[in-house]
Amino acid sequence: MDEFELIRRFFDRKGEMPGVVVGVGDDGAVLAPDDAKQQVQVIDTLVESVHFPADTNPADIGYRAVAVNLSDIAAMGAEPRWMTLALTLVDSSENWIDSFASGLFEAAGQYDVALIGGDTTSGPVVTVTVTLTGDIEPGAALLRSGAKPGDAIFVTGTLGDAAAGLKLLQVGASDDFLAQRFLRPTPRINTGRALVGTANAAIDISDGLAGDLAKLLNASDVGGEIDIDKLPLSESLREYFVAEERHHLALCGGDDYELCFTAPIESVTDIAEITCIGSVTKARGLRCKRDGDIVVVDNSGYRHFQ
Repeated sequence: MDEFELIRRFFDRKGEMPGVVVGVGDDGAVLAPDDAKQQVQVIDTLVESVHFPADTNPADIGYRAVAVNLSDIAAMGAEPRWMTLALTLVDSSENWIDSFASGLFEAAGQYDVALIGGDTTSGPVVTVTVTLTGDIEPGAALLRSGAKPGDAIFVTGTLGDAAAGLKLLQVGASDDFLAQRFLRPTPRINTGRALVGTANAAIDISDGLAGDLAKLLNASDVGGEIDIDKLPLSESLREYFVAEERHHLALCGGDDYELCFTAPIESVTDIAEITCIGSVTKARGLRCKRDGDIVVVDNSGYRHFQ
């Protein structure tokens, strides 16, 4: 099975999708964007043994590749529309590809995202790159640079679960909830949309809360203070890890793909599954407190090549 047969059999899904004039199967896609919207473009690459263990279920790899991009779209407050896929395979096992495609289209289908093209190659490790396009009302995109002193700092969902799930998988243990939080993150598309016109700044938590919040604060030329005891933690995280470990995972673990945003506290009372963890300050820098005392936290986040 060569690359063209592979694409035809597993990735060429015929069907009407809004704005798609020509999709998979030609030299390029032809799209009809909404003239009344601005486009948001995001891209993420997942590399075997860097972003996921080599023995990960291919359906979970496919799902995750879409979900992490949807999380970026959510952080911008946009609606997801279309995606392209660049897939590097070690071999062309039909069972592997079929499983991968099922996870990919499961995630895409939940948010009405159409696959409109891509590329397949062979290589030494599985590598998955998804580019995703969304759209949003002109001038409404949520940015990292709008936080204001006096804003409250919020996060969605619970923190540290994904890093905890990976940690357990790496030692041969597993908790279904924590494992799924790593393998199949929940992109907060609806929350992102609800924050448009309400939040002043937003970012998705991919490299750890402390590191990503620091990026937002720096982009906004402000500082922030958070209370570690207010971080939302799941029951599973509390069950498997002692206080110091779970707080470290929540602050620095990464891969949660929750949203962190700033807004006037009275403006978000109708938004579900969010927790206020601190406030934006005029003084630059991120300060983390516990029991009223400043705690030193590594807020550099995950970085490649280091």
